Amino acid sequence: MKYKNKFISALALTTGLILAAPSQAATVWKVAAGDNEGSAQHAFGLKFKEALNTGSGGKYDVKLFMASTLGSEQDTVNDVSLDTLDFSILAVNNLTPFSPTVGIFTLPYVVQSLDDAVTLTQGSVGQELVENSVRDAGVRIVGWTYTGFRVLTNSKKPVRTLDDLKDVVVRVPKNEIMIDTYKAWGINPTPMAWSETFTALQQGVVDGQDNPYVTVNAMKFYEVQKYVTNIRYIFSIEPMIMSEQLFQSLKPDMQKVVLDAGLAATKASETFLIENEAKIRQNLIQHGMKIVDPANGEKEWIERATGQVWPKYYDSIGGKDKLNKALRALGRDEV
Repeated sequence: MKYKNKFISALALTTGLILAAPSQAATVWKVAAGDNEGSAQHAFGLKFKEALNTGSGGKYDVKLFMASTLGSEQDTVNDVSLDTLDFSILAVNNLTPFSPTVGIFTLPYVVQSLDDAVTLTQGSVGQELVENSVRDAGVRIVGWTYTGFRVLTNSKKPVRTLDDLKDVVVRVPKNEIMIDTYKAWGINPTPMAWSETFTALQQGVVDGQDNPYVTVNAMKFYEVQKYVTNIRYIFSIEPMIMSEQLFQSLKPDMQKVVLDAGLAATKASETFLIENEAKIRQNLIQHGMKIVDPANGEKEWIERATGQVWPKYYDSIGGKDKLNKALRALGRDEV
């Protein structure tokens, strides 16, 4: 009887352990991002993580690697294309060298509001760019982060006119459209990887840079920058890209879960910007930054950039008709 009781106890213990054992661990994908926690990219990534985990019934999850810890944004495009990295959230200008047609979002003064950004990314223009990125770079855009206008910051002086800009050394991404925009404004900017920018500002290698208020705050640029010029030449759109090899390896129902999670994160990004940009701008002022508007409603900035830069890049974005298609979608005159 004693041995029988021991057997029953052991069996009960084993059965309990089996019943208590956790289900199979979730597959965890890596997501790279260039910005710090607290940024629009971070808000997008958190919502994507939540929606993916819920939509997959806990079978899939992601781990966010912020602040370029997995490499520069352009490096991550290569890694995602090679399927050595699952996802990356990055500024669209860093995807442009790999899929030139997305450069339409980097042409100065094309996107003039959050509504414009939503209209283009969520319509036929955006869908065509998704297809082109698969074709050109082997990556699939699964969502869009809306980060706001790239304002100009610097450590030297208030910049209201293009004459004020001439003796300011400005860092720009390694993007030809953005480089040529500054050249149209009369200066030769300094191309530099995003991961190197804070240190370069801190050490005085460059005087300024441009990025949205949300990014300026998340990266704590108020520690090394004093002045902000409220230019509106580029509305920063930051796609999440996914390895096309990984996407095609998934069953159709799981592909839908990924795309639905991307859409949920895109909508959350829009809400995040609306709810936080004004508060973030005020926080920068409280940290001592001085904000000025460009003179004459930015008229000279706009005329030089659109007149000199747009025609140079018609071919790379797929033709002048592609720009006109976007302008029509926004209810604006064609060129």
